[in-house]
Amino acid sequence: MKKLFVMTVAALAGASSAQAVDMKAGDWTVSVGGIVSAYYTQVSCSGDAVGGLALGGKALGCGGKNDRTTIGNGLLPSGLITSVKSKQGEYDVAATIGIMTATASDSAVGNNSNVDVRQGFFSFGNAQMGTIKLGRDYGIFGASAILNDMTLIGAGAPVRATQSNRVTLGHIGAGYSYLGTYGQMAYSSPVSNGVKVDVALVSPVTNGPLGTGYDSGSTPQVQGQVSLAQGGLKAWLGAKGQKFDGTSIAHPDFTMRGVELGGSYNSGPFGVLANVQSGTGLGIVSDGDQGDSKSTNYFVQGTYKATDKVKLGLNYGLSKNRDNTTATGGLESNSNVTGGVYFAITPSITLAAELGQTRSKGFSGTTAHMNGASFGGILFF
Repeated sequence: MKKLFVMTVAALAGASSAQAVDMKAGDWTVSVGGIVSAYYTQVSCSGDAVGGLALGGKALGCGGKNDRTTIGNGLLPSGLITSVKSKQGEYDVAATIGIMTATASDSAVGNNSNVDVRQGFFSFGNAQMGTIKLGRDYGIFGASAILNDMTLIGAGAPVRATQSNRVTLGHIGAGYSYLGTYGQMAYSSPVSNGVKVDVALVSPVTNGPLGTGYDSGSTPQVQGQVSLAQGGLKAWLGAKGQKFDGTSIAHPDFTMRGVELGGSYNSGPFGVLANVQSGTGLGIVSDGDQGDSKSTNYFVQGTYKATDKVKLGLNYGLSKNRDNTTATGGLESNSNVTGGVYFAITPSITLAAELGQTRSKGFSGTTAHMNGASFGGILFF
């Protein structure tokens, strides 16, 4: 699973031969790999105070100033990812631990002890029964959109509020919801004629860190997806749901419900992608961070591989609230358009340069926008 994640991202970068280091230890194969990145990002913000989680506004987009400069991670953190696997009887047994870190902070020493553990799970199964996974890992809902987003190896929306101490947003909150990292018990079916089913019971979460007024419910979150892969065509249909408990009369209980439909097609040097998510409580950057507001996310992308080493791309995302509620803070929508050039200078290193604009619009007609530029590189090993 760890190698699959690293190789999937590396393939998007054009660094298809990036490999983890494998070592044998008795019946076990130990793999060590990872990601290191750094991007120079420059953002400039203007317009009105929109309110809510306005990613293009001055407060979040530029950290309260008109302009900001950061040298930090892109959409991916840097990380060391270690996995083990073994064949034991009729079962394929594996485990992964991924330890991530941020590049930028406002302090020269503040991030020295920060550790971000996104993965820590084990799995077992075989080709006949499928695979059972237990532990902490990325979610199912939203994974297909973000893993196929060209800005995964770049920055996308370089929102200052998240890049400092964390990562940029790509199209999170401006095209799709974040896939999240959860404690979970998951099952992946065997692939039959290109069709695969993934389902998971997920540890219920609160609507933090940016939302307030709700606690996790007493039952697990449920996520699931049916996917199809045939040649250059991929398609997926997913859903998720969780009950949130209100903490006051002003915040009554609600149930997050979301559905997702998307697909991609690659033919020769050309690639296209479209994805839509809709539901209640999907949030901007985390589950339920806008309470029980109804929203829809749209994401489209086109890429062209000009040479074996150079890929060009343009994508657009829109996250639109359908309810003008107290929880939205007056925010109607966030959108982002990004154009990028990605140059694989070696099988392991890809340099990226992107230009984009993030716009936020309020129900009252207020607007704000953040112009962003980024350049830097990412290494897979």
